[in-house]
Parts: sequence; structure tokens; C-alpha cells
Amino acid sequence: MSALVPLREQLAALGAYHSLQVAADVRLNSNESPFPPPDAWLRALAEAVGQVDFHRYPDRDATELRAAVAGLHGVLPEEVFCANGSNEVLQCLLVAFGGQGRRALVFEPTYALHAHIAGLTGMEVVSEPRGGDLRVDPGRWRAAIERAEPDVVFLCSPNNPTGRLEDPEIVSAIVDASPGLVVVDEAYGQFSSWSALALRSEGRRRPRDGGGTKGLVVVRTFSKTWAMAGARLGYLVADPEVVAGCRDAALPYHLSVQTQLAGVLALRYVDEMNERVRRVAEARAELAEGLAGLDVETWPSDANFVLFRPRAKDARGVWRTLLAGGVLVRDFSARAGLEGCLRVTVGTPKENGRFLEALAGALR
Repeated sequence: MSALVPLREQLAALGAYHSLQVAADVRLNSNESPFPPPDAWLRALAEAVGQVDFHRYPDRDATELRAAVAGLHGVLPEEVFCANGSNEVLQCLLVAFGGQGRRALVFEPTYALHAHIAGLTGMEVVSEPRGGDLRVDPGRWRAAIERAEPDVVFLCSPNNPTGRLEDPEIVSAIVDASPGLVVVDEAYGQFSSWSALALRSEGRRRPRDGGGTKGLVVVRTFSKTWAMAGARLGYLVADPEVVAGCRDAALPYHLSVQTQLAGVLALRYVDEMNERVRRVAEARAELAEGLAGLDVETWPSDANFVLFRPRAKDARGVWRTLLAGGVLVRDFSARAGLEGCLRVTVGTPKENGRFLEALAGALR
């Protein structure tokens, strides 16, 4: 009689990555855009989907989509790889360049899926603590790289869940000092004032002798600023050799026709996207101002969320009180390096007002 094959020990030890989904009137826990995509985009997508031959497979190479993304960033289509959200982009990247016998370096606290996906592929994950300002420690990163000799270094800029933009000079120095790939996750990059894509532009003007920015990989998503979390679309910009490896690791026809169309059409609405970024940044400033008047500690944010820590109240208790009042935020209070912290996504002005009112009550 056949028996159930046991779950891989490594996977059983890792467990699954979960983001709590519960009913709430005001959902400010997942860093989604508070504003929907433009109506014109939705109409164009509906029209385009109505003309799709669904009995045929999608374009396996996502040719039009990659060309559109390349045009947005001024790179070649061969430097772009697209997948179902930035998480699948990372998965393909690590299937291709990670695995048993290789090592990943992360600076904690940071986006949990970097270490999680690396572990799923069998990589050894080395963690280095961040500095007191929750950014990469300028006095420790070089020693960490020399000690770990990582095949992949992960940076998240702006970092999730802390919201801090990494120092561009440190990012550049890490790229120069690393023996392998340096992955800069810019899921919230459009909300900040600097992008590691600038380093790739500079790198193409340098001699391609194996140095410069050859190992730099910049990952982005359509979920946040493009207000397309439901479409599941992400991409990376890297050297063609890296892109080729990711394409080899991806399953055939992994991007649906609908997803490819959604991305191509979204890139026709750059001005509308920039307006959403401006509105979110404006709301972020107002949210930060409101938090400053309450008994909480906060950190500067270059993303679409704000990390805060109640000073006189138990964070888990505050989270429960908020949820009971219909407001859902993200609880990081038990996470190492983030003890007692909660994270709130920037919502609409009405949602932010509801949150601040509920938080004031919870702190009382």
C-alpha cells in the first residue's frame, strides 16, 4: 500500500508565510493602494480581454509587456523578467541562482519572504541586525559580507516593515563589495526619492569586466503604486544573463494573457500613477503628523506605511482594540528587532482619520 511521502524537513521547519486576512471596515495592514486604478485603464482592459483567444496559450516570453517595462526604465527588453508578483520574481531568481550549498545574507528586520524563499530553495540564510535607526548599519555591513561570502545579498529599499530608504552610498558600496548578486527589492520604490535603477544606468557606462553593477538586480511590483495588487504582476531589471536564468527557472506560460494585458495597459497611465503617488505621500505626511500628537514612537517613512510603537500600552492589546473597532493594522510586536511595534498602511484621508481616532481611544 502506498504511503504519504513526508514533508521535506526543511520546509516543515520553515512553515508557511501568512499575512492575516480578517474582516474589517478599514483595512490598513497590507500596504495596498488606497485608490483604485484609473477608470480608463479598467475600460481598456475589459475591451482587450474581450478580444482574447482564450483557447490559445499566452505569449510565453511576455514580449510586449517586457518591452513596455523596458521602455519605462530606459533599458533593453533582455534586461527585464516578469512574473506573478514580485514574490514569484524572487522565487524564480533563487531557483536559478540559489539552492543547496549557497548562502543568502539579509539585514533584519526586513521583508520576511526574502529569507523564507531563500530557505525554500535550500539556501543557508545569514542574518545581520540593522542599526539603531533600522537602516543597514554603516559600520557592520562590510564585515557581514566578508564573513558570510554570500551568493545573494538582499536589500529592501524602502525597507518593509520599517519604511526607511537605504543610504544610496551604502547600497552602491554593497554592490561593489559583494561577491554575488545584490537584490534591491523596491516594492515601494516609487514613494521614495532614489532608486537603485540609477546604479544600473551608471553601470552600463562602465567597462563590463565583471565589476560595476553586473550583479545588481532591482525588483519592483505593480501591486502598490500601480494599484494592481489583484493582478499579481512584478518584474526585475538585471543583466541579460540573470534574466535568462530566471526565464529558465519559470514554468511554461506562467503569465496569463490577462496579467500581461493589465501590465501593458497600465504603463499607458504613468501620469495617473504619479498622481496617486503624490496623493499617498501627502496623506502619509498627514498621518505622521497625527501620530506625532499621540503617545507613540514613530520612524520616518519613505514608503506607503508608517511603523509605530505605543509607549505606555501593550501593542498586542492596542491591535486587538483597533480590530474590535473595525480598524485592521499589521502586528509586528513579537518580531525580533520590532518588539512592541505596529505598522499602518497609508489609506484615504477618511480611513486615516478613522484610524487615528481609534488609536487615540485605544491608547487611552
